[in-house]
Amino acid sequence: MIEAHLAALQEPKRTDLQALHRLLTGKLAEKELWFSDGRNAEGRVVTNPTIGYGSFLMKYAGGKTAEWFRIGTCATSSGISVYILGLADKTHLSTAYGKRLGKAKVTGYCISFKALKDIDQNVLEEAIRFGLAQKD
Repeated sequence: MIEAHLAALQEPKRTDLQALHRLLTGKLAEKELWFSDGRNAEGRVVTNPTIGYGSFLMKYAGGKTAEWFRIGTCATSSGISVYILGLADKTHLSTAYGKRLGKAKVTGYCISFKALKDIDQNVLEEAIRFGLAQKD
């Protein structure tokens, strides 16, 4: 499913997301994979299709918990988003990596950019490694 999703993307997003997928499954050796086609239980599209890597126990405000991916990647209308979930400090991504990434928008749990060529990929890898190292 993941390979078919990646193959269906338009360039340059296809090549960039394939590179991120290779990084996460190869060099970073993340074996736990998730895939969401972006549809809810009724089959309506509610978000962009997302590939997830790793896992953590997400805790909701009401006390419920659910297992979810730690790192997510997806193509968006404006480029690519990399989600780094489960961070205790919602300012960490922007303060630690924001100025060093290059042309990227950094929020509490998301790094968005138009293309990999626009950012410092070593800094992105550093941020992903940080996310994967977090404990629940």
